[in-house]
Amino acid sequence: MLDMKFIREHPEIIRKDLEKRGDNEKLSWVDEIITKDASYRELLQESQKLRHTRNKLTADINELKKAGKDISEKLAEAKSIPEKIKSLEEKSGKLAQEIKGKRMRLPNILHESVPIGKDDTENEVIREVGKKKEHDFELISHGEWLEKNDQADFKKAAMVSGAGFYYLKDKIKLLELALQKFAIDSLVEKGYTLVEPPFMLRRKPYEGVTDLEDFEKVMYKIDNDDLYLIATSEHAIGALFMDETIEKLPVKYAGVSACFRREIGSHGLDTKGLFRVHQFNKVEQFIFCKPEDSWEHFEELIGNAEELFKALELPYRIVNICTGDIGIVAAKKYDLEVWMPREKRYREAVSCSNCTSYQAVRLNVKYKKGAEKEYVYTLNSTAIATSRALRAIIENFQQKDGSVVIPKVLRPYMNGIKKV
Repeated sequence: MLDMKFIREHPEIIRKDLEKRGDNEKLSWVDEIITKDASYRELLQESQKLRHTRNKLTADINELKKAGKDISEKLAEAKSIPEKIKSLEEKSGKLAQEIKGKRMRLPNILHESVPIGKDDTENEVIREVGKKKEHDFELISHGEWLEKNDQADFKKAAMVSGAGFYYLKDKIKLLELALQKFAIDSLVEKGYTLVEPPFMLRRKPYEGVTDLEDFEKVMYKIDNDDLYLIATSEHAIGALFMDETIEKLPVKYAGVSACFRREIGSHGLDTKGLFRVHQFNKVEQFIFCKPEDSWEHFEELIGNAEELFKALELPYRIVNICTGDIGIVAAKKYDLEVWMPREKRYREAVSCSNCTSYQAVRLNVKYKKGAEKEYVYTLNSTAIATSRALRAIIENFQQKDGSVVIPKVLRPYMNGIKKV
């Protein structure tokens, strides 16, 4: 959410950004928010004046009582004030909700380097890394390979839980755990604090970290409770300092969690297998920092993810996400897309975002800047989403005899297993 002070002082920046996004329907919101905010502050001033008047009348009544004088006129005046204050508070409360509703849907201000584009087909490729493996045989899809080798059961999972779930078994589950431990060890060595967050969040903190539309499209709601299953540990970690002032920055976390999402792939390549599923495990990076350090940390986060994929010997590319694909929370976003040889195309495996102060304003997370307090900046990035990495490994390291070679960097975590 944009800081109200910023909206008042820089409406032209917001309008220019909305035009860059092609989000012209929200242009009128800027003036509407500013106008309502002015009315809201006037109502607050009126309420404060009435409270001051009430306090003065109370003091006057006490003095009149002590002097034995008539208090009826002052008392009548005092009795009328609470109702006036109540009316003003109702009006200001309604305005506050209307302002907040619009502010929550205004997008973050984009970094100048974000490319203009209508959708993901117009994202900008920054670099390609790694040599694509050549296969002189027809690759088996990862889903088919898993079933054929009794390493997963999609049919039974669909029967007991529905499409988009799976039983992961045997050596592939060990490989999935190896990916987690590999990413954890790498981040902890770099000074990130390991954390497993709650797997459920109340709505208030959740509204602080994500687009409100996600409540309808992405999140699972727990019936009869103010709780939602987390779609990523980013959301729970972001809420860790809600309504607090952080004493020392930066604060870096490596979050480990299951993730739950209602969205699912819409075609065969996604719906059967591990790529787009309702439940998966992920190691996430999250940083709270000072504004002036955020872009250095942004490159640090994507660099950490690249280091992991280089070590796994998986070809990938980095793309700068365009205006039509970036969403409202991030000011800039990189995706790391891993090479999928069976499709002969890159697919998203990592998402890295600088959310500037957008989440911190919603969550009221600040730091001390001299005698003042300012909003922190928040950044997040996938380290490893294990289900997607598993697919990439199964298809990139698949052999002619149907086996899959374990990447060398993961073998120390595999109890001596080199091939499955």
